[in-house]
Amino acid sequence: MTENHFETGVENLRQRLLVMASRAETAVNEAVQALLQRDLDRALRVRADDQVIDAFEIEIDDLAIHLLTKAPLATNLRLVMVAMKISQNLERIGDEAAKIAKRARDLAQEPPIPTGPELPRMAALALQLVKDTLDAFVQNDSAAARAIMPRDAEINALHKQIHRQITRQMMAAPDTIVRGLHWLVAVKSLERIADHAKNIAEEIVYLCEAQDIRHHK
Repeated sequence: MTENHFETGVENLRQRLLVMASRAETAVNEAVQALLQRDLDRALRVRADDQVIDAFEIEIDDLAIHLLTKAPLATNLRLVMVAMKISQNLERIGDEAAKIAKRARDLAQEPPIPTGPELPRMAALALQLVKDTLDAFVQNDSAAARAIMPRDAEINALHKQIHRQITRQMMAAPDTIVRGLHWLVAVKSLERIADHAKNIAEEIVYLCEAQDIRHHK
């Protein structure tokens, strides 16, 4: 494979990854809206679309493995390997969106239970984190990626607060236990989506700076 052909292959890989990222971002947005608005149809659509995101991961892995055997430069190798890791995190984001959609489907068919303002705030923060991470990837913006990582802490704090609130409500009103458990699973998935977005931000820094910052405090 000549360098020109390799560059064409890398650009194709990048474009497929961008499409996958867009699908994953849309899945999270739709799942969260289904959850907050009790929208059964939207929830069902998200679950059906999860297979599309899974197929993207397989396609990107195949492209990347082919390119890895042909990479002429170390920088090219780094890009291809990062693409595989980002694809894996996007697939997991899609999986978590599907889990949220499943809980949204179940909750939409039951009477609502009170949830505080923390829950929509956490959802909004997680959505914004995913969006900003993918924007950083599109722009190859290492500084923006680095700025994303500390924001995960607020989402983690809100997750703990919401978990306590829902648990207290379930203890006070046993008839809400099943619905409360659905909410707990959905909120945990939001927290995991933020974790995967943070993982992607770390890979963007590695791509741009050749510096592995995973596990750094």
